[in-house]
Amino acid sequence: MMINEEEKDMLEMKPWYQSKTVWGALIAMAAPLFGRAGLELGGAEQAEIADALTTLVGTLGGLLALYGRLTATKGVGG
Repeated sequence: MMINEEEKDMLEMKPWYQSKTVWGALIAMAAPLFGRAGLELGGAEQAEIADALTTLVGTLGGLLALYGRLTATKGVGG
């Protein structure tokens, strides 16, 4: 059975916090709460926030990994 590129991409795993879908869903669930507080979020704003959060979390993860490697007291081995 041949797997096309789109199916191959869906088989690759990533952490939940790197998923724009997860962030979009969380923001969509929070949007009504923001609305009750007087802050209206439209679809475009929700998408922009999800994209920004995905980028931010990915960057923070990279910085944390770098910090961990630089402050480690033991080497990496196989």
